[in-house]
Amino acid sequence: MSETMDAANGGDLFEKDYIPYITRWGLITNLLGVLFSFFPALICTFVFGLNPGIGAIIAGFIMQASVSGVFWFVEPISYFPVLGVPATYMAFLSGNIGNLRLPASVAAQNAASVEAGTDQGTIIATVGVAVSIIVNIVFLTLGVVLGSSILSMLPKTVVAALNNILPALFGAMLAQQFIPNPQIGTVAVVLAGGMILLNKYKLLAFLPGNPVYAVIIVAVFGSMLIGRLMHEKGMIK
Repeated sequence: MSETMDAANGGDLFEKDYIPYITRWGLITNLLGVLFSFFPALICTFVFGLNPGIGAIIAGFIMQASVSGVFWFVEPISYFPVLGVPATYMAFLSGNIGNLRLPASVAAQNAASVEAGTDQGTIIATVGVAVSIIVNIVFLTLGVVLGSSILSMLPKTVVAALNNILPALFGAMLAQQFIPNPQIGTVAVVLAGGMILLNKYKLLAFLPGNPVYAVIIVAVFGSMLIGRLMHEKGMIK
């Protein structure tokens, strides 16, 4: 009985105190991050008088949006179930979400044996992302100071192998999630692989811009939709 009451009190504290506090400061810090990101452009414009003109700015925005605009919607939706509210604010402010924050979050949740999407999973994800940010800053500083000298000492084969770190990381994450959820993992692999093949053979060329966004949309939201349908039919837990 006491354990049930403690869990209930913890849930109330999480929903009524912790999340509102995180949301308030998350909004403040992320909006400040947006503001600060415009500082270099504002300084160039108003201090040094370097202004390409509104036409060039709009054209550049359209070009960039056609390539990365899909990520503005896909990433928050697809990352949120794993990261939760606090880690989402932290991850989008610090960057390197897919290759650092998300793997750190998943690894922390697996190490603590908690499920993503739960209150416990959200807290552990926050800890994992926080640690990854601290470690990232430390090693990034060392990399900036010593990186070129260290890389120059390494054999070319080792330097070339470093290009495989990110694919290996994503492969490890896939395997980590695939093993406990083979049904939905198979769906995700089939959808992503099929869309990649369609794009490779120019069968998505009829879409405007770079059709890579279609691959991402179908793989992410298709997996979510089919997973929900499978859950409703009792095929997966």
